[in-house]
Amino acid sequence: MKLDRRTFIQFSLGSAAGITLSPLPWKLTDDIAIWTQNWSWVPVPERGEVSSVNSVCNLCPGGCGITVRKVGDRCTKIEGRHGYPVNNGSICILGESGLQLLYGPWRIPSPLRRAGKRGEGIWEKISWEDAITQVVQKLRALRQKGESHKVACISGSNSGTVSQLFARFLKAYGSPNFVQMASGRDTEELAMGLMHGTASPVAYDLEHASFILSFGSGLIEGWGSPVRVIKAHSIWRTRNLKERATVVQIEPRLSRTAAKADNWYPVRPGTEAALALGLAHVIVKESLYEHRFIDNYTFGFEDWTDSSGGNHIGFKRLVLTKYAPEAVSQVTGLPPRKIIDLARKFAKAKRPLATWGRGKGSRQGSLYECMAVHALNALVGNINREGGICPQPEVSTRTWPEVEQDEIARSGFGMPRLDGAGTDRYLHVKYLPERLPQAINEQQAGAVQALLVHEANPYYTMLDSTAVAEAFERIPFVVSFSTYLDETAQHADIILPNHHCLERWEDFHTPIGLQKPILALLRPVVPPQFDTRHAGDVIINIAKRLGGSVAKAFPWKDYETLLKWTMGDKWNTLEKRGFVQEANYKPPAWEEAFKTSSGKFEFYVKALERQGASQPQDIRCLPHYKPVEPEGDQANYPLTLIPAESIRLANGAIGNPPFCTKALPDTVLKGNDLFVEINPKTASNYGLSEGDSIILETPKARAKVLVHLFEGIMPEVIAIPSGLGHTAYDEFLAHKGVNANKLMGVVEDPVSGLSATWGARARIIKV
Repeated sequence: MKLDRRTFIQFSLGSAAGITLSPLPWKLTDDIAIWTQNWSWVPVPERGEVSSVNSVCNLCPGGCGITVRKVGDRCTKIEGRHGYPVNNGSICILGESGLQLLYGPWRIPSPLRRAGKRGEGIWEKISWEDAITQVVQKLRALRQKGESHKVACISGSNSGTVSQLFARFLKAYGSPNFVQMASGRDTEELAMGLMHGTASPVAYDLEHASFILSFGSGLIEGWGSPVRVIKAHSIWRTRNLKERATVVQIEPRLSRTAAKADNWYPVRPGTEAALALGLAHVIVKESLYEHRFIDNYTFGFEDWTDSSGGNHIGFKRLVLTKYAPEAVSQVTGLPPRKIIDLARKFAKAKRPLATWGRGKGSRQGSLYECMAVHALNALVGNINREGGICPQPEVSTRTWPEVEQDEIARSGFGMPRLDGAGTDRYLHVKYLPERLPQAINEQQAGAVQALLVHEANPYYTMLDSTAVAEAFERIPFVVSFSTYLDETAQHADIILPNHHCLERWEDFHTPIGLQKPILALLRPVVPPQFDTRHAGDVIINIAKRLGGSVAKAFPWKDYETLLKWTMGDKWNTLEKRGFVQEANYKPPAWEEAFKTSSGKFEFYVKALERQGASQPQDIRCLPHYKPVEPEGDQANYPLTLIPAESIRLANGAIGNPPFCTKALPDTVLKGNDLFVEINPKTASNYGLSEGDSIILETPKARAKVLVHLFEGIMPEVIAIPSGLGHTAYDEFLAHKGVNANKLMGVVEDPVSGLSATWGARARIIKV
């Protein structure tokens, strides 16, 4: 048969008609549908009554109100809670992915005991009775030997009663070595305590600011309370033209925040303090500062004479003599004209506000840098005012009774802290978490005999992963209270799994950066999905089994009883409404605002006179630029590596859920391969093209990565995404990319002892 065009069309139409009219395809389709629905892995939607429960998300420090939709006893969706003061109906990608964490395969289903070598992942399932008994026996034996001080605890939370419970347990048990994981708020609290006399985090009235000067803060990338800050960003942009806020971003990389800003000023990494002081120079020289505030409510702005006749320089003379725009330009790389122009615009704005804290604000940073940025807010008088900053307030709760220690506890608690916090060298800080691994490794074997880890993942999140791994190997007994099988839990001896945040009661205090005090309540949205227990219940149980004064320090039956007692007369409102807020709170007026020894805002911080002996006294007491040099020789490591943080990448105690990982562009992660950002000029010097494979090496470690050419990063600087490189969790996250913390070492702030690390020296080798 001749196959021409007409015949082909007739054949095609006839075949289509025959198939359509035949019952066979429809029968096969029906059978396939029935067959595939019976596959074991096909999810079966829950059937039952549709309901919703309000709670609070604590997957990050943002503390957003959430509404969880349920069908029967199964959660089906998490949404932002409408009317909640922090986020008012909105939610971030991590919060929305919370159900993947609740039902995910990396949940720990029951108490586990290590049955192989650490990190091998060989576990023996044991009962809660056996698990708690083994922990109690170990702790009791150490106490009986007079070694209670050799027990340490790391907590990942710095808000609420559960972390306080662990601190109370160590005090009653007899160890000074309670540590909270690092956060940028540690440095903020220290700066506020020194300059204001009130040791609290900084609250930013972002919504009412008219000029936002951000020193590296990832305002739309997870800084502060992420949803609240993003909504504030929307407010800045939706005002009418006369009221529209100006946003200026200062950082070496064109982040999303920088791309959305009115102006992006790239400066060399680590020189932000110099720029802040250069801006102060212009403001002071041109007399653009707020004279009423500076003249009446500050100390150390002008030169002064002490009671013994000694003369001291003030902040004014320091910035005028050392931080002229031309000198600052040499340090930062920003032209003098731009420095002068920026200073004038900032000072002349109606409600100018300077923010501090790189990326998400999770890194501690330099004290003097924080003080320098904060000095800008003081110069324009925008302290305790609308659109400015103030010490973060809290809703008051009942105070727990004092711990009555027995002789063993008094002796152990009086021993020196391993991290050195509170000593003459590090006088003003409570915890130095990044120093703990170093202290364990430098001391004699057995400095820590037992380590309790509560909702933290130091094995992954701490800098210098090699030193952290060595420290863990030196600790004979590690107990994890984690919800997930993370890296730290993988290297534990006993795991006492905690409830997920949607399965437990817990309090959440004012989210970071919020200027109105709020106290919120997490509540169980669903029953526990596995054989887990509330960490608060477990630590109370352990204390009661130890008996004596340790048990007496915990007079509450369980955590829920303790929580109700602590909330006092606020409990009924919390249970019904979910939160208590002092919406009409106003910070105190300048006359009553400062609790320093001078009773004023201190440019010259008298409390620092005893510290930093390597510098002249006047300099060490004033905000100034002191370079924080990363480890390594610049000749051998000519490039600078900085972390790049994203709201789509969880880089704290919680691993990235699959929804978030899938949202990453293929210029960040492609398969299991990680891309780093390099300026095309730098790449050209090394003969590199897009997608080339390189070895990225720092003094701490090396990693194989791919090249992404990016015009938005300064030459000689490399940006590495932060939040990947896990060795734990499941196939959606494990072994994808590189852990940025592995490549960076700890650079200690010379005054506070906190980690001032902002990056690392690096070199690259083309593969």
